[in-house]
Amino acid sequence: MQLSHRFAEQLPELCHAVKPFPVKAPRVAMLNKSLANELGVSTECLKGEYLFSLLFNDTHNPAIKSVAQKYGGHQFGQWNPHLGDGRGVLLGELKTPKGTFVDLHLKGSGQTPYSRHADGRAVLRSSIREYLASEALHKLNIPTSRALCLIASEEPLKRDFMESAAMIIRTCPSHIRFGHFEYFFHSKQWDLLDQLFDYCFTYYFQTCTRKDKPYLAMLTDICQRTGHMIACWQAYGFNHGVMNTDNMSIHGITFDYGPYTFLDDYIPGYICNKSDHTGRYAFDKQASIALWNLNALAHAFSSKLNIDELKKALATFEPSFLQHYRYLMQQRLGLNTNDTASSSACINGFLALLRDEAADYHLSFLYLTEHLLDIEKGEVDEFAKHFKNSDAFSEWALKYKSVLLNGKADWHTIQNSMYQVNPRYVLRNHFMQEAINRAETGDFTYCDSLFKAVSQPTLFKPEFEIFSKAPKQNQKGIALSCSS
Repeated sequence: MQLSHRFAEQLPELCHAVKPFPVKAPRVAMLNKSLANELGVSTECLKGEYLFSLLFNDTHNPAIKSVAQKYGGHQFGQWNPHLGDGRGVLLGELKTPKGTFVDLHLKGSGQTPYSRHADGRAVLRSSIREYLASEALHKLNIPTSRALCLIASEEPLKRDFMESAAMIIRTCPSHIRFGHFEYFFHSKQWDLLDQLFDYCFTYYFQTCTRKDKPYLAMLTDICQRTGHMIACWQAYGFNHGVMNTDNMSIHGITFDYGPYTFLDDYIPGYICNKSDHTGRYAFDKQASIALWNLNALAHAFSSKLNIDELKKALATFEPSFLQHYRYLMQQRLGLNTNDTASSSACINGFLALLRDEAADYHLSFLYLTEHLLDIEKGEVDEFAKHFKNSDAFSEWALKYKSVLLNGKADWHTIQNSMYQVNPRYVLRNHFMQEAINRAETGDFTYCDSLFKAVSQPTLFKPEFEIFSKAPKQNQKGIALSCSS
């Protein structure tokens, strides 16, 4: 596993050299073989003592030039300059068989200069949640970081209660956040900010350098990518829970998983983070918060762009978000993407019905898919019986039928396409809690089954049907916090 160290070598003043610190009795508990294959990494490199030698023997690559990055961030709307990689290190950049580069980052690696008196560790609970969620989102075509492997240990950690330490190796195009640019802008370190811009142009925004206004092109690209990502979150009922600017990637990928959730009941104002006392990061506020964060990032471009140019870039977020959200929802409902007015009415009507009775978000799309041919025949009762207000859903189904008829598409073809985009297996919190409970006893079989199910979310498999069930009332609303 040979890595380059572009960030560490070219931007040494933006990071600090730190070696990973080994955990007690480490073992590779989960291994993402599919991702390893995509990255051209032999699974033998990721097993047992060989991997731990690579990580914890600082004479070996990749740990030889590992660094913790410095950045700041707006946390719950308040500027905090005292941030950085407090419990993880960038190991380096790996060249894939396709010729692209990805970061390898070890999360939970121990104290760094930015740990702020914390132990620099991650617990098994949060590591499992990130490992599972990043792959679940990837398989739903939601831009995201991914996890290559999960390392469990026997090292105890004190959080709200005693837990065990764990690590994951995370991959993504880079770990550069909005907060990187914000920090060097607000601290008035203009030379370092310029170095960061130049680095990003060289490796991530090469096409922008060929535009008349490269900085405008870069900010516009980030705005549009972010709009695309948020559209995916909203369409698939994903609530990130802690959209601080230090958790926002310049690549428009889902990043830094904390107290996230996939909605159970469709409650637009749902707040998944019990630390979010004002509901700043509620599900239905994610688009507006993303734009707020982009405005915070835009300040770091203000020495390169005038106010009109900043506004021009920021104005591209909303069209990007709305266009992709409408496209995804049209796909989920099998609607003709050319008939915007009719399809929008169908989408809004369906969501209003789900909201009014807090219906299960994911199963509602699945019920619609399964009963599509009944609706074609005018037999809407089987679909409507899944809902409390069956009359309202029957009325909507008849209107929906008329819109599909106007599209003149084959109903079997529509149903097959809907099966491809409406997940059967969803990473719900009660499934994850069960996986965590078992893993804490050393049993990762449930984790592995859940991982396999959400890696094939639309493919019916009898052995995974347990993961297609709605939660019981006492399994909903599991309290989540930023503790990790």
